[in-house]
Amino acid sequence: MARLLLIIAVVVVIYLLVRSYRKNPSLDAEESDDAVTEDMVRCAHCGVHLPKTESVLSGEECFCSKDHRDEYHQ
Repeated sequence: MARLLLIIAVVVVIYLLVRSYRKNPSLDAEESDDAVTEDMVRCAHCGVHLPKTESVLSGEECFCSKDHRDEYHQ
């Protein structure tokens, strides 16, 4: 009878360990969401959205290319 209780206790402990291990990877996924984010801007000429670092700035306006910047100012 003592062996049966010991086996049940071991199975319960293993079950709890496995269950807690499955919860931890979801926490790791949340930490990876802290990646660097970048502001998006809209091209004043065509309306395409692109990262601000890839845009062409002209005053306060953002453009997706130099051609669109030039066409917008004509």
